Amino acid sequence: METVHFQGSPCHTYGSVPRPGDSAPCFTLTSKDLAEVTCKDFAGKRIVLNVFPSLDTPVCAASVRRFNDEASKTPDTVVVCVSMDLPFAEQRFCVANGIENCVVTSAFRSPEFVKNYGLEIVDGPLKGLLARAVIIIDTDGRVIFTDLVDEITHEPDYEAAMSMLA
Repeated sequence: METVHFQGSPCHTYGSVPRPGDSAPCFTLTSKDLAEVTCKDFAGKRIVLNVFPSLDTPVCAASVRRFNDEASKTPDTVVVCVSMDLPFAEQRFCVANGIENCVVTSAFRSPEFVKNYGLEIVDGPLKGLLARAVIIIDTDGRVIFTDLVDEITHEPDYEAAMSMLA
């Protein structure tokens, strides 16, 4: 169990986030067009998992826009954005915001992702959504960076994450 905060109040997650050096659990998520997206789809690439509660919040939307810009600058890397939002909402968001460089996905039917990555919030007002985190997986399937953002209303440390990909 991890502790994060929402507007200063503590909330907890189910399980623990993988740490640098851990083998990254494979995942299956749902893309904005309802197709399955798995870790195997990105063989040979570094994966940046940008995980957040919902695209319908300003901070989450900002993180997707920022990683969309950063993704175009980083070779052999894919940014996979993950929330519990339904694919239909993700599709509308991507069209409205010109998101073309990220793979935007939902964990709404992916209990193994929620379990293996330990990011589901289990109490507080955001119960059932995902905590904000950035997890980077190298080409060998190992976690090389984890940033579980302590205050959900804050953006992740983009510079620290991107420095791992330089």
